[in-house]
Amino acid sequence: MTAPLADALLEAVQAGDVASAALVVARIEYPGLDAPACLARLDALGDGASLRIDQEIAEVGRDHAATRAAGLIAYLFEDERFVGNKARYEDPRNSCLNEVLARHTGIPLTLAIVFLEVARRVGVRADGVNFPGHFLVRCPDAAPGGLLLDPFHKGAVLSPQDCQRMLSRQSSEEPVGLLHLMAPATPTEIVVRMLVNLKRIYVAMRSFPQARDITNLLLAVSPSGLDELRDRGLLAFHLNDLSGALRDLETYLRLSRMGEAGPLDADARKERQQLWGHIKTLRRRTASLN
Repeated sequence: MTAPLADALLEAVQAGDVASAALVVARIEYPGLDAPACLARLDALGDGASLRIDQEIAEVGRDHAATRAAGLIAYLFEDERFVGNKARYEDPRNSCLNEVLARHTGIPLTLAIVFLEVARRVGVRADGVNFPGHFLVRCPDAAPGGLLLDPFHKGAVLSPQDCQRMLSRQSSEEPVGLLHLMAPATPTEIVVRMLVNLKRIYVAMRSFPQARDITNLLLAVSPSGLDELRDRGLLAFHLNDLSGALRDLETYLRLSRMGEAGPLDADARKERQQLWGHIKTLRRRTASLN
């Protein structure tokens, strides 16, 4: 199943079409998903946002980037009531764009995708921000230095101090400068983050077939990801796909050795030993089948 999906995902990512890419990903959970209907829903949201922006311009008395951004924020988070799903954050539906459009709730990343797609339809310049632990949106023309928004919390405007506090909750290390963290996220970065989120959720749910499908998509858009190759091998091991597990784990160890620049730390040595243990088991089991 994932080979056609991988081709479709790669095509969407290369075209910079994040909405279509997100809908391809959602087909892991919803194979019969109606992508044109979902894109039509985004178009309808664009039409509604355009009317709300016109209303905002009429009230303010001028057409300005800040006014347009304010109208878009008001439409999506007040009129349409898009909001973060705090109660069931780990629900895989929160990572599926079709469900987010239907239920008006999701995680920061998928709510950001809705914002970015509607913004594009109404001519509001907006970028995704791949902030650690919490995806954000930035409207660079809407304020000096840009307007930074949290789509999970109804489009709340964030200050640099807010971001520094968010960052400090992710790490106990000394605070770092924020500028490099505010670069616009590329379509590939957005899709990879979505896939990583979903893989983590499926593994936690022990939904290993879906987790392996997601890992195949990750390898399609990021073929040099050695960790994904290792994880696909481990998932195949759990699914009793002996040949697939052996192939991926042997390839992972071979390629990771080639990239070693020095001695391994204790964690890396422990992982290496565990993987060799899996490989020996797999070799014995496959030999017994011949």
